Amino acid sequence: MRFSKRSIADIKKDIEAAAAYYAGHPFRSCFLQDGDSFIMKTGELIEILELLKRHFPSLERVSSYGRSQTMIRKCPSEIQEISDAGLNLLYCGMESGSDAVLKNVKKGVTAEDHIKAAAMAKAAGMELSEFIILGLGGKKMWQAHAEETAAVLNRIDPNFIRVLTIGVKKGSGLERQMQEGTFEVQTEKNLIEEQRLLIENLNSVSSYYVNHHGVDLLMEARGQLPGDKPKLLAIMDRYLSMPEPDRLNYTLGKRLGYYRQMDDMKDENKKAFVESKVREVMKDYPGRFHEICHHLRAQVV
Repeated sequence: MRFSKRSIADIKKDIEAAAAYYAGHPFRSCFLQDGDSFIMKTGELIEILELLKRHFPSLERVSSYGRSQTMIRKCPSEIQEISDAGLNLLYCGMESGSDAVLKNVKKGVTAEDHIKAAAMAKAAGMELSEFIILGLGGKKMWQAHAEETAAVLNRIDPNFIRVLTIGVKKGSGLERQMQEGTFEVQTEKNLIEEQRLLIENLNSVSSYYVNHHGVDLLMEARGQLPGDKPKLLAIMDRYLSMPEPDRLNYTLGKRLGYYRQMDDMKDENKKAFVESKVREVMKDYPGRFHEICHHLRAQVV
């Protein structure tokens, strides 16, 4: 499906129709969905934000995707005007702070672009939620991905750091690289080693850090930095220090939806059932355990 911009008139009709339908309901938050708001002309975006506030005066939070590619095309005064009009939370798909990784996935921006866009938004009073993708560097660049992403986050100090885990989709550029042998997906253990390295190098942030999506292996990994950094590292170490049979049991159990967090393994009946699934995978797909786990991840991305 090709990208297209909706007309301002259509967007206004939607807002007015919603206001009539909800008849004064005191909504507190609104998300400008389905695309990149900053691709709009600044005056048009402000017009939409002002109309929202007129029809929904109780709104306290208006959020949007914030793509560095389009944000840096605007000057700081424009970002400030947009913030003053009511847009106060941005969901930013940073994905990586490594220029080599960003170039490999054709992100279209550099680490400095991310930093510039974030600096303008923060100066304007907007909150930032930065999304990072574990595994985006593959086996070749995982250390650079973790360390350089942490370095960029240290410079940005976003309000939230939200971690997702890679699941390569069919037809994507990374799938073609996998077929060509130039990109290799990491094991689940290596993905957690990468995440541990990322957390270890977060030294100048006051962000809330969270694994919040079903694709993430350690959903219990969430906390306020810098105070909860030891707790987050301990969660990584708990997984990494498991005996291999337990680690495989938890990993497959989480990927199949039987576990949500590591403490779920305390249910001996559930653990025994998952163990039978591990044996099935090992028998039916010898040597392909982590390939199967990646396939399961890709289904929920």
